[in-house]
Amino acid sequence: MPDFKVLIVEDDKQNAEIQHRFVEKIDGFEVVGIAHTLEEAKDLLEVMQPNLLLLDIHFPRGNGLEFLRKIRAGNQAADVILISAAKEVAALQEALHAGVIDFILKPLVFDRLREALDKYRDNRLKLQTIELVRQQDVDQFLSRGTNSAPQEQHLPKGIDPITLKKVESIFSEDNAVRLSAEEVGQQVGASRTTARRYLEYLISMNTLRADVLYGTVGRPERLYTKT
Repeated sequence: MPDFKVLIVEDDKQNAEIQHRFVEKIDGFEVVGIAHTLEEAKDLLEVMQPNLLLLDIHFPRGNGLEFLRKIRAGNQAADVILISAAKEVAALQEALHAGVIDFILKPLVFDRLREALDKYRDNRLKLQTIELVRQQDVDQFLSRGTNSAPQEQHLPKGIDPITLKKVESIFSEDNAVRLSAEEVGQQVGASRTTARRYLEYLISMNTLRADVLYGTVGRPERLYTKT
């Protein structure tokens, strides 16, 4: 089967290129266009007829949620995943009302995007092989499915599953990396104290280990690495 066609709609060129490179690493998807404005997105949507849009919300001219409402009103069949730094509850509510299939917060983490695209691909391929849906099919299509770790439902207080995935992804990309809590916090957008809480939790789960670095001045520093 041909790859699913993806249109990236992102005004920041660096972020758009990151999304482009990430998508090209995932089997079954092809980026057919990148739009840095909503006007470009409208034209490319009509010409390229993508299966999936990766859509930001905030643009110098216009709003991604308004654009989404317009394409829905125009009966455009493309599915939409929002990738945005917008953390307002109202934005999430409006996105859900408009029928997005996922909402990913920036900074974009490769594993989170891969999870979303793998789920999208698997669901679309399955829909082509069945005639009547069962309740379990509906439950699978309307959730993120089995890719979510079962322990997410039993995380201790103060451990958010999304932030936990971000921290884990830092170490999954390079097994040899050794980072301090401050360095991890900078990468996930959290304080040193918050990052250390997640790192120590991962140690308790035997996912990470900590080595102590003794410097010439100040306290010893804990460096975290994958077990």
